[in-house]
Amino acid sequence: MSANDTTSSRGQNIEHGHGSFFGRRKGHKLRNHQADLIENLLPHLALDLAQADASDPGALFQAPVDEMRLEIGFGGGEHLIAEALAFPRTGFIGCEPYVNGMAKILTQIEAHNIANIRLFAGDAAELLAWAQPSSFARIDLIHPDPWPKRRHWKRRFVQDATIAEMSRILKSDGEFRFVCDIDDYCAWTLMHMQRSADFIWTAERASDWQRPWPHYTMTRYGRKADREGRKAAYLTFRHVNS
Repeated sequence: MSANDTTSSRGQNIEHGHGSFFGRRKGHKLRNHQADLIENLLPHLALDLAQADASDPGALFQAPVDEMRLEIGFGGGEHLIAEALAFPRTGFIGCEPYVNGMAKILTQIEAHNIANIRLFAGDAAELLAWAQPSSFARIDLIHPDPWPKRRHWKRRFVQDATIAEMSRILKSDGEFRFVCDIDDYCAWTLMHMQRSADFIWTAERASDWQRPWPHYTMTRYGRKADREGRKAAYLTFRHVNS
């Protein structure tokens, strides 16, 4: 899924403004209940950057939290939901600009009565700029849109500027985790991350990046990539004080 753009080569986009959705462009028609959740539940969970206080994480969530994590481009929400259930004392912010993905995660949030997730439908770069220094323990980017054409590389989320912003908002020893089944984007990410003095690639052996980390929840797109013979890389970068 695209993480830094409201259009994508892999899915439909939505218009957003003032914290709400105004229309679905393409894709499968929402079921009645999904449409109801977009209309009635999403406004309570949507993060309005103009109103939300980035300096007070505890006030952002309905449940008490000890730390915050961010997942950029959560797709159908499989991984984010599993993490929120496994770590109830962690507050999660999920960023996803596509209405079908938002509808899917809202269904799961309602079903499990999850109180430690907030949602953002805009540009992930805006979310990074809003966040306070050293406010996140981890950032996950799982199967982002690779923007394979050279003229579109500037749309990839992993750029020098976004790496600098992630460094600013991650705690010392916090992590950036990246999952991708496109070799070129994996190489791109390694190149950009390793030229930053603020991050260390934690892999010590091939299995460290060839296999998911413990308790990783495979996403629908990850399963599809595996069926089609594309093997994902699982890259973890630790934030250090430079």
